[in-house]
Amino acid sequence: MTSQESTSTGNFRFERDSLGEREVPADAYWGISTLRAVENFPISGRTIGSMRSMLWGFGAIKAAAARTNERLDLLEPERSKAIQAASREVMDGLLDDHFVVDRIQGGAGTSTNMNVNEVVANRGLELMGRAKGEYPALHPIDDVNRSQSTNDTYPTAIKIALQRELMILCDEHERLSDAFAAKAEEFADIIKVGRTQLQDAVPMTLGQEFGAFAETLREDRKRLLELLPHLRESNLGATAIGTGITAPPAYREAVIVELNELTGMQLISATDLVEATSDTGVFMLVSGVLKRAAVKLSKICNDLRLLSSGPQTGFGEIFLPAVQAGSSIMPGKVNPVIPEMVNQVAFRVVGADATVTMAVEAGQLQLNAFEPVIADALLESLDWLTAACRQLRTHCVEGIRANTAVLQQRMLESISVVTGLAPLIGYAAAADLAKEALASNRTIASLAVERGLLDEQRLSLALSPSSLAGLG
Repeated sequence: MTSQESTSTGNFRFERDSLGEREVPADAYWGISTLRAVENFPISGRTIGSMRSMLWGFGAIKAAAARTNERLDLLEPERSKAIQAASREVMDGLLDDHFVVDRIQGGAGTSTNMNVNEVVANRGLELMGRAKGEYPALHPIDDVNRSQSTNDTYPTAIKIALQRELMILCDEHERLSDAFAAKAEEFADIIKVGRTQLQDAVPMTLGQEFGAFAETLREDRKRLLELLPHLRESNLGATAIGTGITAPPAYREAVIVELNELTGMQLISATDLVEATSDTGVFMLVSGVLKRAAVKLSKICNDLRLLSSGPQTGFGEIFLPAVQAGSSIMPGKVNPVIPEMVNQVAFRVVGADATVTMAVEAGQLQLNAFEPVIADALLESLDWLTAACRQLRTHCVEGIRANTAVLQQRMLESISVVTGLAPLIGYAAAADLAKEALASNRTIASLAVERGLLDEQRLSLALSPSSLAGLG
């Protein structure tokens, strides 16, 4: 008797595992292990079927394992062919509706692995012209899971998924930074007052401000891309704890070659499989970089909200696109809803980082049992950040306009230009000018000329936009 058996009758088939017998819908690709997991973990209401990149990775792993097992004479060609074909359908997203286990689960991901094993087995049986549940012909564990364990397939699938999703996020990051850079060029000649500690500081251009946003995003993209080499190390072939039990010696290297061919990735086998199976520090590294990117993106959105505040009593230096009415009681009010959305995404990513940190810390001995919540947190963070970058670009940044009238008026009235005169007239004289300008409501330029501190030519040069903003 194998660890999983099935007989059919009517609208149900009866499957048996080591705990007993249960009814499974006759048309279900999943089996008894998945049924028990659905009953045990009704937690988030979000299934692993929504983890597209994770399932893509799992499909690739099952196909690579089947190829390797066949070449090592551990799996008959007919069974291998059926597993590979069904696994390809998993990769292509054709079977997502049949992955019904909750994303949050006990068992270190065993329920996910078994959901995949059962779906691949039953779809493979169909492709072989056999009935679902006819496991002697193609078994979820003995055939689909041969030479594998949840403990090496699950973390490998996470790493594959993270690489795919990181590249998507980096693409959106680049588009967003390019959008800010385009605005920096558009605003290159618009002079304004810079601020430190929310107080007037020295002049700059609006282009410099937006250029800094663009550079911030470029730097974060570099840090995100630096994660990829860390995610290429796989413990596939380690099986349960890293000793490789149930997998032949040649399997470890061969399956990585097959997996790379299927995925187009550059995965490598870990040097120490025991360490690689027990250590989940790479996920904390990924989470930390995602948190950094989220926090810095949120800071940019804080600035956009401040710069656009008003329209009459705030900074009012830029106009954000009006994308929806802002109030159910105040007519005509428009709020910065897109930056606010991004802020909230950042809050969630910061919280996810705390979850990942605790889950990594909670690992014990040869395995971390909490990889399901790690995968859920990281993939959600990546998905949300990608969507937030896209929406910020298309619904906000690309449509930002400068309020040139306000900016010009403030520069005429601002005492911040006095800093540009300090090297010429001295700090004390410049400070006196600033105090008198504030007290008399006059401009720095008129007072400097009146006091004979500078002639008009030198004053004009010192207070030119290029001099004040350090452009030349």
